[in-house]
Amino acid sequence: MTELEEIVRKLEQGDASLEDAIALYQQGMILSKNCHEQLQQAEQQLVAVVNEDGSQQPFATDGEK
Repeated sequence: MTELEEIVRKLEQGDASLEDAIALYQQGMILSKNCHEQLQQAEQQLVAVVNEDGSQQPFATDGEK
């Protein structure tokens, strides 16, 4: 995430050459995809709650009961 923020900062400065800007953008897209995949994996892990007896039940917020 820190690396992605650094890329955004460099692109926002606007002083990179076109070739550098394209390379930074491509690298940023790869990092963004990786962050998105990690977030999805974390969300999937939080979908179920493990009860004291080891059984799982779907996670529900107060509005979903």
